[in-house]
Amino acid sequence: MDVKDLTAWLSLPGTQRERGPVVAAVKLHGVITPTSSPLGRGVINLATVESALTRAFGYDRLRAVALLINSPGGSATQSALVADRVRGLADHRRVPVLAFCEDVVASGGYWLACAADEIVAHPTSLVGSIGVVTQGFGLHGLLERFGVERRLYTAGANKARLDPFLPEREDDVVWLRSMQTELHGMFRDWVCSRRGDQLATDQQDLFTGEVWTGRRALELGLVDRLGTMRGEIAKRYPDAEIITVEGRRPLLARLGLGNLVPGSVGLGSAAASLSGRGGPESVLAVLEALEHRAAWSRFGL
Repeated sequence: MDVKDLTAWLSLPGTQRERGPVVAAVKLHGVITPTSSPLGRGVINLATVESALTRAFGYDRLRAVALLINSPGGSATQSALVADRVRGLADHRRVPVLAFCEDVVASGGYWLACAADEIVAHPTSLVGSIGVVTQGFGLHGLLERFGVERRLYTAGANKARLDPFLPEREDDVVWLRSMQTELHGMFRDWVCSRRGDQLATDQQDLFTGEVWTGRRALELGLVDRLGTMRGEIAKRYPDAEIITVEGRRPLLARLGLGNLVPGSVGLGSAAASLSGRGGPESVLAVLEALEHRAAWSRFGL
């Protein structure tokens, strides 16, 4: 085997550190959104976690895959795409998937957890929020403040529906609520298909978007046990090595150039930008950061 072949062999999942049975742990931390951060921080979508999931399921002596979830939710589509990818890899490798709830596993975060065969929560975890929420900002007065004239031309009466720079229309809200109802039904069906008879069917508020502690979630059948990742793995797979698998970090993150990324506005910059020291792009970047902050703040985090 020449050096090139040896390097290729060592790059395969599981060949570098694998001396015995392995439990691969994948962190799913952040808001679920199709928009990826240049730094790869604080967001979950298929693009950001695909490589980590593929590597996690690639070990030869794999006993299980652990999903360490800490998310307030987000995009329904990205939640479903990541969950579907987890199920596809799990079915292919025929290994169990265990989801571990950390601070909050809510809304889309719980959608991800349901991709696992079993869900374990800490007693203090916040779990649930099986519902649909749409949030945004009404910015129709913003452009006038900056002296900008926006010109919007459409073919189709509903092409500019829910445009944040236009006044809200009642028929747009009716359409949005209809869409939310349809998505809510999909979410409910997914949870029921994955949790089955474990759910407490006598609870009327199970699908109302309510959130519970991990202890209460166990009583409702939303989780299977209370515990921690290391405690559970040590009990179930005492001879296995836990290997944390992470996706490839974006180039800017590897180079440490996060502060040079245009639009990477932190909440500390909100006052300056919103007070007029910055253009509309800067304000929109702050609003996006505020939306992410609001997603966590709903759960006191």
